[in-house]
Amino acid sequence: MAKIGLIGCGMWGQNLARNLAQLGALTAVVDQNPKAVEEFASTFNVNALSIEELLDCKEIDGVVISTSAASHDKLAVAALMAGKHVYVEKPLSLSLAGANAIQGAAKNAKRQVMVGHLIRYHAAFIELENQLAGGAIGNLFHIQANRLAMGRIRNTESVLFDLCPHDLSLILALVGDTPNKIHCSGASHLTPSVVDFLSSTLGFKSGVSAGMQTSWLSPFKEHRLTVTGSTGSLVFDDTKPWSKKLTLFQDTMQLNGEHFLINRADPIFLPVAEAEPLKDEMRIFLKSCDNNSPTPTDINEAITVQKVLELMQNTLIDTSFKF
Repeated sequence: MAKIGLIGCGMWGQNLARNLAQLGALTAVVDQNPKAVEEFASTFNVNALSIEELLDCKEIDGVVISTSAASHDKLAVAALMAGKHVYVEKPLSLSLAGANAIQGAAKNAKRQVMVGHLIRYHAAFIELENQLAGGAIGNLFHIQANRLAMGRIRNTESVLFDLCPHDLSLILALVGDTPNKIHCSGASHLTPSVVDFLSSTLGFKSGVSAGMQTSWLSPFKEHRLTVTGSTGSLVFDDTKPWSKKLTLFQDTMQLNGEHFLINRADPIFLPVAEAEPLKDEMRIFLKSCDNNSPTPTDINEAITVQKVLELMQNTLIDTSFKF
């Protein structure tokens, strides 16, 4: 099994370290905070290294980067130049230029880059994909992704780069295309020019539409993906227990004069095997390191997401009132 070094001993780094350790792959940890890195090294019984030591270590096959988004470009390129496969937490970068630099380094090094679009590896989303492909709701009409919570509020990157990569990855995977129409508006209340409320609409050449509602400041948590088709809808609600995470609605509508007659059917809870998405994601990264094989969220997928993020950023209208 591939041996992995983790860069970033923060809150999410702890989850990554736990899963990598349980899979028997974690070898070393790195962080600028001496106390944090020593705690991780002790907890997971691995070496605490400097970034230089990690990159020089021939026994380490892959690097997992869980640091601030602004540091991703430099760290990922350095790891690739050192011959390591790389996993980067989302967002891959804060700019398309930075993402392209990572892609170029990966091509030169002939190494894999995987981006942490975690929900792509969630068993409920994978089953939703299968249901959609199998015709459970007919032709795809609209996708609505709501990601709201009283979250970890940042003053260095907006919800566009912190939260939207997850849902963009899901939407683009389901549609199989990139949008040709984008409308994006938001508001920055806590930090000027750092949007904390965001509403986005995407249009595709096929006629499919998609919407995203994204916020750090919601008093309630909502992680819900609603996929509507010509004969019903699939709803993936990650706040529900596993037995109710994925629901099939088969309501029908029939035109009757000027009105549509709606026939409501009982919802069907689709069975999904309980799993830990992050562990499944790490398993796939380890396999990628072992076989030098791309993953569903490889560098090409990440660049596509990054291009749409850049378009959203360029068209974003900040509606917050400036005194």
